[in-house]
Amino acid sequence: MISGIVHELLPQSIIEKHLGNKGFLPLLYVIIIGMILPVCCFGSLPIAVTFRKKGVPLGPVLAFLIATPATSITAILVTWKLMGVAFTIALCTGVVIMGFIIGIIGNFFETPEVKDAGDSCPMCEECSSDSDGHSHHKNGFINKLRSILTYAFIDMPREMGLELVLGILLAAVIASIAPVNYFIEHYLAGFAGYIFALVFGLVMYICSTASVPLAHAFVQAGLSIGAGMVLLLAGPVTSYGTILVIKKEFGLKILIIYLAVIGVMSILIGLAFAALT
Repeated sequence: MISGIVHELLPQSIIEKHLGNKGFLPLLYVIIIGMILPVCCFGSLPIAVTFRKKGVPLGPVLAFLIATPATSITAILVTWKLMGVAFTIALCTGVVIMGFIIGIIGNFFETPEVKDAGDSCPMCEECSSDSDGHSHHKNGFINKLRSILTYAFIDMPREMGLELVLGILLAAVIASIAPVNYFIEHYLAGFAGYIFALVFGLVMYICSTASVPLAHAFVQAGLSIGAGMVLLLAGPVTSYGTILVIKKEFGLKILIIYLAVIGVMSILIGLAFAALT
């Protein structure tokens, strides 16, 4: 629904003015927007794709994909309660740092640009052969609402629905068979715990709020506090749906860079936090 609202009601002129270049401010804007929006990684994907189809550069789009699922108001409150004030501040700071770094790196890479987008509908142009001719693009509340719903529940599922469903199924399979507690207790002291947290975060789908009790339980079971930070940084932003959609929309090279930055930065931030506490 949010992607449909952005697509239909957010003027192209605003996109071009505030998010259409590769400077510092567009990254700051999308990170703030991402941290405020109450959506998970799966919810952030159609919004990010919509931004991209409206001509937002790759850097801000990737920064949005990190900032949005990694934080939310509920996740911050739960983290504050379970992990403490210092951990919460460090986590939010880490998300901002990761967002800026992936955004800066992303701005060095070119992906196919959306040319002469205006206020047109890229999805409708791709599907111009449809019999109805997408006549929903007319003035009036009913027609605007129809356009929002069409984009949200027809165009977007057609664009990425298969990847999202496959991602959820893969995560469900792994969640059902992973014997993690035994390994924490016997094998994951020290730096091995950081590697485990990173790998676990990469292969499991855990949203920002639900991952906090999980990370807290792991820390209570013996995982280091820094490894817990790695899990909360890497887990919510690397679902299978995210991986598959980034590969489809931006290519394998961008996906590898995205995962590499998340992996390296989350471990460095986790180590730094552990050293300071």
